[in-house]
Amino acid sequence: MTKDTWRLVTRGTDGELVIHDFDSADGILRSHLQVGADDCSTDLALRGAPVFRSLIGPMPEGRNIIRYETPEVFETLTKEWATPKPPRRRGRKPQPAAIPADPTHG
Repeated sequence: MTKDTWRLVTRGTDGELVIHDFDSADGILRSHLQVGADDCSTDLALRGAPVFRSLIGPMPEGRNIIRYETPEVFETLTKEWATPKPPRRRGRKPQPAAIPADPTHG
């Protein structure tokens, strides 16, 4: 399957992630300088994709998205991904109350 969405992830002035999706690399070329082409990705669909100055990527996202991130976004998301998550607690079902033995039947 060909990758048909080009995604640029940046950080807004309020600190939130800002995601821009384009139908081609041309949308990213309007704001970033292409400095090469990917020639070593293990995802063969990314081979030949542009490499842009001041962006990390290309990287695959799902089946049809080529993703680029600013270095700050890449660093933040990588740290979040690498931070161990606390183990999920599995709740135990409450045990039914024991029925006292009937002294008359014993």
